[in-house]
Parts: sequence; C-alpha cells; structure tokens
Amino acid sequence: MDDGEDDVNVFMKDPFVTEVLTKSLSISLCTPELWTQSHSDRIGVIILWKSGIGKETAVDLARRGARVILACRNPKLAEEAVREIQKRSNNMNVVYRYLDLANLKSVRTFATEFLEEEQRLDILINNAGSAIGFVLNKPPQQTYDGFELNFGINHFGHFLLTLLLLERLKKCSPSRIVVVSSDSHAFVKSAMDFTQNSPDGLRYPGLCGYPISKAATILFASELARRLKSTGVTVYSVHPGWVYTNIMVKEGHPLHFFLRPWFWLFLLSERTGAQCSIHCAVDETITDLSGSYFENCQPHPVRSWVAQDDVMCKKLWEVSCQAVGIEYNG
Repeated sequence: MDDGEDDVNVFMKDPFVTEVLTKSLSISLCTPELWTQSHSDRIGVIILWKSGIGKETAVDLARRGARVILACRNPKLAEEAVREIQKRSNNMNVVYRYLDLANLKSVRTFATEFLEEEQRLDILINNAGSAIGFVLNKPPQQTYDGFELNFGINHFGHFLLTLLLLERLKKCSPSRIVVVSSDSHAFVKSAMDFTQNSPDGLRYPGLCGYPISKAATILFASELARRLKSTGVTVYSVHPGWVYTNIMVKEGHPLHFFLRPWFWLFLLSERTGAQCSIHCAVDETITDLSGSYFENCQPHPVRSWVAQDDVMCKKLWEVSCQAVGIEYNG
C-alpha cells in the first residue's frame, strides 16, 4: 500500500468523517420560496475561486435580478463563468474584476477600484477557498505576503477585503456578509498558535492548514457580527456540505483517485452546496441570527471549542489586523 492509500485510510476511519459522509445524503435544497424573492435593486459581490459553489451562488443572485460582480484571479476562467452565468440567469448585469486573495496588494486594489466605481454593496459572499494538503501532508506554500497559503487565502485575504468594504455595506444596510467555512473546523482540537515568524520565513507558522483556516472564518464571522450589532449589517458563516468541486481535483486529493466512483453518492453537487450561502444571503427571517454558524440552511452548533472561544476570537481579530496592516476599532 502506498502513502496515498495510507492517508486515505486514516482519513476515512476518522469518526467525524464517517458522520459527515453519512449526513451528506440528507442535505436538501433550501425552501422553494427563497427562489422567488427578488433582489433586483441589489449588488452582490461573489468571491469566485474559478468555479464551483461561487458560480452557482452567482447564478442564483443573477436570476433574482441582482448586479453580480465576480472576483477571481484567473481572467480566462472568470470570463467563461460570466458568459455562462449570464446565459443561465438571463441577466447580462454580471461582470468580472481581477482579485488575488493571496496578495494583499491585489485585495487593496480591488477594494479601491470597487468603491470608486460602484455605488452599492448589499451582499458580500466570501467564497474563495484553498484546501492544499487537507489530507496529504505537503510542505506549506506561501502567499505573496508570507502567510501559509490556505490561511492566507481563506482568512487573511477575506478579512482585509471585508474590512475595506465595510463602510459601503453599512451605507447600504440592511446588508449581508456570508463567510463560507467548513465543518472541517472540527479537526482543530488545540488553541491557535499566534507565533509571528519562523526560521524559514513563514509568517504565523502556527496558523497553517485548511481546518484551522476554517475555524478562523467562524471566529471572524462571530466577532464581526458582534462589532456590527445595530448597524443593519448581518454576518453568517456557513458549511456548504461536502461538495465535489475543482479544488479536490486540482490539488490531487487522494479521495479523487481512490473513491471517485462513490462521489456521486456521498458528495453534493455544486448547486446543492450553494444553497446554504444563498439562504444566508437572502432569507429575511434570519436577521436576529447574525454571527451564527449554519449547516444545511439551519443554525448549527460549532463543532470545535476553538471556533467558539471568546478569548481566541478577540485575539485572532487583533492578530489579523496586525498581519494585514489595517486598523479597525468599530
């Protein structure tokens, strides 16, 4: 048996993984009335990482009549996605803007240009994601700014972008922020290590990997919701379900090679996986649940103590502001 098979066997025997794969069969589409609510006067920014859940979320918002802006680092794939979304939604008001969340300079440029050119921002969906090394142990890759790639994209990039756009969201309230997380945060068992540097130059080496980056997104959504209380801006973190997306294929995920024949049974389609994000973006009955974590379009208990610890929450906020170079005392 090779190393890839060993990794898969260990991964699949984990009780949490068994529970998730079993529950995947019960996930359903959001309630039908959500598909009829109109958002023709709204602008939604979808952080689109090539395709997948972000694209399906964009199709839904475009069908409602919203102006949808796709933010992506790959112009070719984004332009193809724009054409597909326009065709499927019968809405030509779908555009692409360049954004690389692995580069904080790119994040700042995107935010500056958006604020100069767009008058409204009603729905911000932080959907981009990196899952390198989630199962296979691989050497950490770095962002342009020296963070581990998963944490840099999944948390630091979204954190900076959200704060840069926050005043516009307040101005357009009631507005929504949806942070796509993952139930893989359950794998985080110990406190976050906020050590700033390592001998190899990696910044915040203790903040490394996919599960801890998703725990950070839940903490971010919770703390942001607390700070935005009474502003009309509500925040939600969501687990989309275990979805078969291009991330799994591109990163050479061993499950793709060994278990592909079973994916149709246990993993969700991209459209189904988008339902929880859509729900939290448009459902008018969840306003009082700001800061909550959602699974299958319902509030759900957080699965790790780390992702609900108040001290960790405030410390992560402080460290994140320092790491991305922004001050926010709201």
